[in-house]
Amino acid sequence: MSFYKTIARYYDAEHQDKTDDLVMYTELADQYGGPIFEFGCGTGRVLLHLAQAGHEVHGIDFEPAMLERAHRKLEGMPHLRSQVKLIEGDILKTEIKEQYALTLVTYNGLLHFHELEQQMTLLKRLRSITQPEGRLVLDLPNPADSFGAQETDALLLDRTFLDPESGHLVMQYSTSQLDRTTQKLHVTWIYDEVEADGTVKRTFAPVVWRYYFFAELRLLLNACGFTVDEVYGSTEFDPFEDGCERMIVLAKPIPR
Repeated sequence: MSFYKTIARYYDAEHQDKTDDLVMYTELADQYGGPIFEFGCGTGRVLLHLAQAGHEVHGIDFEPAMLERAHRKLEGMPHLRSQVKLIEGDILKTEIKEQYALTLVTYNGLLHFHELEQQMTLLKRLRSITQPEGRLVLDLPNPADSFGAQETDALLLDRTFLDPESGHLVMQYSTSQLDRTTQKLHVTWIYDEVEADGTVKRTFAPVVWRYYFFAELRLLLNACGFTVDEVYGSTEFDPFEDGCERMIVLAKPIPR
C-alpha cells in the first residue's frame, strides 16, 4: 500500500501548523511570476495557497487519495478553478507540454527518489518544463544533524492533533533507523487514533527517505542542466550553515 494512500486522511490535520514554507513560496512567486508547477502537490496545501494569492498553478501527484482531497477543496473554491490544473500521474512518465517560471519540489519531495537513474530522470524532466529565466526550488532537510546523532530505536511522540473528519484525537509516533552508507532513513510513522468508545486504532505507515548532501546535489543538478543560484538554511532565507534545519535550493537552467 502506498505511503501516501495510508496517511492521506491525516495529512492536512498533521500539517495544519506548517505555514512557514507558504510565506516563502508566496515571496518567490511574486518575484518570478507564473505559471507555477508543483511536483508532489498532494492535497493542495501549497498549490491552493498560491492560487489564492492570484497565481496560475499546475500540480502533479501519483496518489489518487491525496489528489481526491485537493479536488474536494477546490470544489469549495470555484473562483480558483481557472487558475488550477491537477494532474494524476507519474512525473517520470507523464508528458507535460507547458513551461513554468517556477518549478517546485516542495517539502521533502526529492527524498522519495533513491536511485541515481530516477533522480536524473526527474531533474531532467523538471529542466525541460522550466522556463529559461525560471527557477527550480527544492525544499529538503539538512542531513548533517541526522548523520551526527547517536542511533536510537526509541519510539518518539512527534505530535498530537484532532482528525477534523471524525473529531478523534490522533497521537503520531515515529521510529527510525538511518543507514549512513546508502544515505537512507527508514521511518515508520505510527498513528494512534482514539475512537469514541475509547478504543485505539493503530495505523502503521513505513517510508524510506534518501538524504542528499549539498555538494552531491549541486553536482546532480549540474549534470541535469541546472546551476545552483542560491541555497538557504531555512524557509526564512537564513544562511545555509552548520546547524541549520533545512536546505532550500534555487537552481536556474543552464542555457542549452
